[in-house]
Amino acid sequence: MPSTAAHCEPDVGQAAGADELRARQPRIALIGNPNTGKTTLFNRLCGVRAKTSNYPGTTTAVRVGRAAIGGDAADIVDLPGLYELSLDVPEARIVRDVLRGVGAQQPDAVLVVVDACNLTRNLVLAGELLGYGLPVIVALNMVDLAQRRGLSLDTARLSARLGCPVVPVVARRGTGIDAIQKEIARVLRGEGMKAAAVSPAATSADLTRWAEEVVEESVGGAGAVGSASDTLTERLDKAFTHPVLGLLVFGGVMIGLFWTLFALATVPMDLIEATFAELGDLAGRTFPPGLVHDLVAEGIIGGIAGTVVFLPQICLLFFLISLLEDTGYLARAAFVMDRVLCRFGLPGHAFVPLLTAHACALPGIMATRLIPDRRDRLATILVAPFMSCSARLPVYVLLTSLLFAGDPLRAGLAFAGCYALGAGAALLSALLFRRTVLRGRARPMILELPSYKAPSLLNALIAARDQGLAFLKTAGTAIMAICIVMWWLNTFPRTAPTADVEALRTQAAAAATADEAASLNAEADVLMARATQTGSFAGRIGRTIQPVFAPLGYDWQLTVGVLTSFLAREVFVSTMSVLLGDANDDVNDQGVIARIRSAERADGTPVFTAATATSLLVFFVLAMQCLPTLAVTRRETGDIKWAALQLGYMTVLAYGVAFVAYQGLRFAGVS
Repeated sequence: MPSTAAHCEPDVGQAAGADELRARQPRIALIGNPNTGKTTLFNRLCGVRAKTSNYPGTTTAVRVGRAAIGGDAADIVDLPGLYELSLDVPEARIVRDVLRGVGAQQPDAVLVVVDACNLTRNLVLAGELLGYGLPVIVALNMVDLAQRRGLSLDTARLSARLGCPVVPVVARRGTGIDAIQKEIARVLRGEGMKAAAVSPAATSADLTRWAEEVVEESVGGAGAVGSASDTLTERLDKAFTHPVLGLLVFGGVMIGLFWTLFALATVPMDLIEATFAELGDLAGRTFPPGLVHDLVAEGIIGGIAGTVVFLPQICLLFFLISLLEDTGYLARAAFVMDRVLCRFGLPGHAFVPLLTAHACALPGIMATRLIPDRRDRLATILVAPFMSCSARLPVYVLLTSLLFAGDPLRAGLAFAGCYALGAGAALLSALLFRRTVLRGRARPMILELPSYKAPSLLNALIAARDQGLAFLKTAGTAIMAICIVMWWLNTFPRTAPTADVEALRTQAAAAATADEAASLNAEADVLMARATQTGSFAGRIGRTIQPVFAPLGYDWQLTVGVLTSFLAREVFVSTMSVLLGDANDDVNDQGVIARIRSAERADGTPVFTAATATSLLVFFVLAMQCLPTLAVTRRETGDIKWAALQLGYMTVLAYGVAFVAYQGLRFAGVS
């Protein structure tokens, strides 16, 4: 494998713009059809230190890296994949703007990547690029696969026909990278070939026919005669795209993917939790008891731990998705799911993000970058939080245990019903959005099924790194801020110890044994925690807002739990364990659940009735109770109005359905 001398540095300007200090830095636009290995070639040229940002004024991701070309540095801009420049789609508009120098430095040359196995289709885009008057270099990728299929490629004749350099490469292996670098250097020195007289005006009537003529002149071999398709590829496609078998295969692949995700992520997640537990202990030993101690140990360290613990799942998920995409299978899976999701206004591309959201809505929303159409992508982002994520599981366990104590079958059915309710709400909401604020049918999924090939580990590692960093930068900071705010709301104003607490402390000091003293102090801690939360700003807010949630059957304590859960769903369980149980016990301990079940309100009635628990369960399935998700929605959509719509719509829907559930059960005589 040829070694690459490329060295890449982060772009210090905008995603596709240049800083004034680097205004004359040579810039190469990297363009190609989807699934041609364009990103793999970019990674070979620039290494792993490229910067991913949004193109100015859009939410479309563009990667920019700096490569060493002929001893000098040049910027390589990896633009979105597209089939034709003339299409009225966001990715085509961005590429056209870049080629014309609109809003960014005009490139000095264009490096177009074409798939040697689908040359006719790829040359349509290459022909359009030749008409822009910029120097063009064609990277003829995957020539190894073309040769295995019996194709004979005459690159010299192809180069003469196009009027630009054509370099055979195998980007996955790094073959031909040195030759690409040399051609770029020649073009930048003004020594490149003169482009053929191909202009958009001359080729607009039948550009496809022109591409076929070029292929006929430059491609031969047994694989180019007659029906030249690979019989193994045909057999695989028939299986993977079959209406029934294709769904079964996809289900098996996704089960395997998520089994791998949870199985392999367990160890690093445990290590992260153990690490932050040690950091918390260290902070406890370093800082004396007081506000600084509590802020660092409970607010800052706790907030960071709550974010970083999900990092292994995020990185591993995108690593596996990148591998699947590289093999060519993901395009087949999207084609199969398109038949189902299009009935609800969603494209087939939406299935992977929605499935991903069952682990966490954050990577699910980030995975919508795979969806090419903006309205399809927005619809998917808006409904992704309906999928029951892992943060809801503690709430589901608690409430189903309260509802069906000693009846695991009914508890399991209720648990599964939560997932079904969330998925159904997502599909119906998508249908509603596509008929109102995102009016229109889902964009037909027009894609050319790529060749099957071995995946690139380098691509997968870079994708995992990029998505992990994006997660930490957005959700990480938001979660830490939320935890600090929550700590403040639960801590202030400071509450003086009550008479009961003082009495227990006195008894503990005079206790005959250490065990008796520890028991009394633990009881005092629980009473103090309840008093602190009742008198805190969070407790006062709960009592003030409780009348709003009274029609759902919630008292002030449940109202506090619901309000805090809007910061993060899992906070509800810890809030209930503090208010109604022993804060030092595990929430899944049966004794705690029993105490929560028997907890009473001020008037002596149970806090959790069957109707109230059902109402809560429905509310938690449907409500948007995760501010980090809203932060990611704001980032991915580029406009706060979509995050506001997501919050408002899901909250109103959750309230309405929970109201119907509670009042309906009350009307039916179920207390």
